[in-house]
Amino acid sequence: MYRLTVEPIGVELDVEEDQTILDACLRAGVYLPHACVHGLCGTCKVEVLEGDVDHGDASLFALMDFEREEGKTLACSATLCSDIEIEAEIDEDPDAEHHPVEDFTATVTRIEDLTSDIKGIWLELPGNGITFQAGQYINLNVPGVEGARAFSLANSPTEPNLIELHVRLVEGGKATTWLHEQLSVGDRLEFTGPYGQFFVRKSAPDPIIFLAGGSGLSSPKSMILDLLEQGWEKPISLVYGAREQEGLYYRDLFQELARKYENFSYIPALSASNGDDGWEGEAGFVHEAAERCFDNHFEGHKAYLCGPPPMIDACVTSLMHGRLFEKHIYMEKFLTEADDAQSKTRSPLFRKI
Repeated sequence: MYRLTVEPIGVELDVEEDQTILDACLRAGVYLPHACVHGLCGTCKVEVLEGDVDHGDASLFALMDFEREEGKTLACSATLCSDIEIEAEIDEDPDAEHHPVEDFTATVTRIEDLTSDIKGIWLELPGNGITFQAGQYINLNVPGVEGARAFSLANSPTEPNLIELHVRLVEGGKATTWLHEQLSVGDRLEFTGPYGQFFVRKSAPDPIIFLAGGSGLSSPKSMILDLLEQGWEKPISLVYGAREQEGLYYRDLFQELARKYENFSYIPALSASNGDDGWEGEAGFVHEAAERCFDNHFEGHKAYLCGPPPMIDACVTSLMHGRLFEKHIYMEKFLTEADDAQSKTRSPLFRKI
């Protein structure tokens, strides 16, 4: 057991010999900036002021040799070799909720085909369940698959004992294939959470735009339900894109919410509508539908983006052309080992996420 001191906040923590700096901090409710948690992106870089660390599997791209010599390390992969003191860039946001990361074992109570390639999975938790902020995610352990997989929580935080996940089948993906083809009701799964700093800035009075595609609907669903339950009065718009009508899952729910709440608008868009399917709504990609619906003027809003990287990049470009800039645009992205050398999933229009 070693002692970790986190500056500039002066917090001291006990850390197990094989525990990473990031894991120890998150379990103690101390948030350190991070993203991929695989030693690939460099977001969790900290400076070691005193003591020694093992850099672990930190990528040479994310943590270069000269940085190691200067005392830098990646909190997500570094373990302690002695008592240490680190300095981290901790930028506290007044709207952030810091919930300690915990280990959970849950029972699968329901599995539903939401689309042809997205399954809804509901997990029941005993006791007090999981406390989380809308927009956060969990790391799920899939039997027989090395390494946890990140899935956003799709339910409202007011439902801590029955969480909902949206799992898209990834071609060649061992974890998603197992969850789609072998998972059964009654199975028990282990996960840790909550993770992430993707959340609504509720202290800001600006109207909100959610832009989402595919299984990226999970976080907006949780965030929208939370906002409406909390009595949010400013306008909320959800622009959601799919190829065909079959992909517009939860369409009935959002249409009902739009009827119930005057400040909520649901704008579905199809990118592959051929005109023979009876579709009378928006056609094209998410960013194109948003441009039309907002007359290409986004200034004065907060935007939250969830979906595949090409969609994210196209939406960022449209928002910026419509005079909404970096400090008002938020997103959540996950990196895999395939991103090691290029880290392409981060929008080139942003200095950092």
